Amino acid sequence: MSTTAYQLTRPSATRGAVVFASPHSGREYDARFMQMTRLDPLDLRSSEDAFVDELFSTAPQLGAPLLCARMPRAYLDLNRAADELDPALIAGVRRSGQNPRVTSGLGVVPRVVAGGRAIYDGRIPLAEAHRRIREVWHPYHDRLQTLIDEARRDFGRSILFDCHSMPHAALDHHAGRGPRPQVVIGDRFGAAAAGGIVAAVEQAFARAGLTTARNAPFAGAYITQAYGRPSRGQHVVQIEIDRALYMDERTLEKHDGFEPLCTALRSVVEDLVQIGAPLEGRLAAE
Repeated sequence: MSTTAYQLTRPSATRGAVVFASPHSGREYDARFMQMTRLDPLDLRSSEDAFVDELFSTAPQLGAPLLCARMPRAYLDLNRAADELDPALIAGVRRSGQNPRVTSGLGVVPRVVAGGRAIYDGRIPLAEAHRRIREVWHPYHDRLQTLIDEARRDFGRSILFDCHSMPHAALDHHAGRGPRPQVVIGDRFGAAAAGGIVAAVEQAFARAGLTTARNAPFAGAYITQAYGRPSRGQHVVQIEIDRALYMDERTLEKHDGFEPLCTALRSVVEDLVQIGAPLEGRLAAE
């Protein structure tokens, strides 16, 4: 299923309660947006979680739906609340409170891309921000909620894996503290997912030869906060993969590590799907 907002690929047979999503890998830069921005395409793409949709593309083959954004993060950030409007960017928005994401230019309609580079020469109309939220944000989140509801209906719980990539430099602070993580797993310090699920995720990456850290420096943003309700059997785990493993961060081109990482992630995805399998299915697999 495809709309302006998202691409949804369903499995031929759903194997359990797991849903995969990639809210930041969209790369459809429409002409209207390109006329509004001051940046060239490569600068705009620096905000993308480039190719994350491809890295997790085996999910439907292995029994779980995969929901991917089509519009880019520089256009609209699906991992922000719909009311995180930036008064420094959007005309007619009043300043209210202190939201560090909005203040830094990373509201639902971003003001900057990576490196703090301004996307626009000036402010944009409030009607433009509302149009993007209406046409992209709401359809994506409505579909995500439906997938979560279907999993809970059919399997008694849901496990959303919210898939992202991170700049290699984001982990420079880890130097001298053991092996540098290649994957950061976020559960908002236990608030978004049950501990047993998160431990099983870490084990899945370890079996594939990938080192992990938990919640530092990425514990999860709007999606983990809004949808993670472990007490209701609704779990969310954010996955951040080091971009340097599979692409040149300067040119945003895949390098020789892309295919080996895809192979490793196929085994990870298979294990993650198994986490959400019905109890009898998990026992049979074990």
